[in-house]
Amino acid sequence: MKSIANSVKLSVVLAIGFSSLLASQLPNWVDPVSAQIGSPVSLDTTIQYNPPAPPPEPPPGGRVLGGAKRGTCPALQPELTALVPFTKKSDLEVDVWALTTEAHPTFWFYVPLTKNPDFPAEFVLQDDAGKDIYKTAIALPEKPGVIGIPLPKNIDPLTLNKRYRWFFNIFCNPQQDSPPIFVEGVIQRVHLNQAIAQQIETAKPQQQSAIYAQNGIWYETLTTLAKLRLNNPEDRKLQTAWRNLITSIGLPDVAAEPIVSPPSSFN
Repeated sequence: MKSIANSVKLSVVLAIGFSSLLASQLPNWVDPVSAQIGSPVSLDTTIQYNPPAPPPEPPPGGRVLGGAKRGTCPALQPELTALVPFTKKSDLEVDVWALTTEAHPTFWFYVPLTKNPDFPAEFVLQDDAGKDIYKTAIALPEKPGVIGIPLPKNIDPLTLNKRYRWFFNIFCNPQQDSPPIFVEGVIQRVHLNQAIAQQIETAKPQQQSAIYAQNGIWYETLTTLAKLRLNNPEDRKLQTAWRNLITSIGLPDVAAEPIVSPPSSFN
């Protein structure tokens, strides 16, 4: 009987030890039960983006910079830039991919070209089969700078855990018969776990941005900070936080550019 009891105790110890080892190998933002993203963080205002684990195959690919002169488009510096994290895999290959928790997120871009009928622009969102689910003309700003493009509430919400590909194209002739300058990437909607969602609800806006950043949620990190900047245009600390955030993802050339055309949903 004593031998059996010892065997039972040993089995329990081994089971607990294995469970602890397995839990220690999981990313800190994964809830083993619900597979939702998020872990509570301290309520400070330091916005430091913590990239999530890379997505599974196939790689997202993409284009974070508009590239050199194409067709009749002028060569401009800084060039058209998607304000989104990217991973450089080679001189010619990058992965442009980030997470959102919103059903209708806002996309951000630095645009070097200004309002001109000769430069029609468009934003396109496709599902994972390459089918257009949203396409709209975009009015370029009065001066170079950062613009926000929200998904309208009257289109279907992004499906959780599904990939979508977006494009921002600027054509340099009204007929759109020459190659545009463009950027593209992939967005995926995820669910925050209940604890982190409740923390965000009670936090101040800059704390909210910091919580999103620490949990790898890029789009809400940037959009929350953008709202703060637009509401407090002379706040130097917010300007510095924005500049540091954009620089941290490898886009220092556009980090100090102003927000010149906020989304209509911000008005």
